[in-house]
Amino acid sequence: MHMDSITADQPTFFEGFDKLVHTGLFYVLTLLILRGKLKQRAEHSLRFTTILKIVLFSVFFGALIELLQWKVFTYRSGDWWDLFCDALGVAMAVFSYFCLRWDKYAKVF
Repeated sequence: MHMDSITADQPTFFEGFDKLVHTGLFYVLTLLILRGKLKQRAEHSLRFTTILKIVLFSVFFGALIELLQWKVFTYRSGDWWDLFCDALGVAMAVFSYFCLRWDKYAKVF
């Protein structure tokens, strides 16, 4: 869908809506990856190296999407703020994971 058909004055969208969507989608993506890794390992916590790999993968995925929008798709444009919001969503997911699993990580901190 061409973005020209969506205007900022439509009542369902507001300025910054795109950034909110980026943050939310990468928050959910990272939480699902963390949850899947927990189910795969059948343990109650993840190692820091595993969490770091998930963070790097998620941020790399966001950067790849922005690079493709910038270089490949003619009707889209890459944006540094979109990448920042992707990384913010990833950081929020990891923070949520640590808050929910605090009893497993409290002795480390």
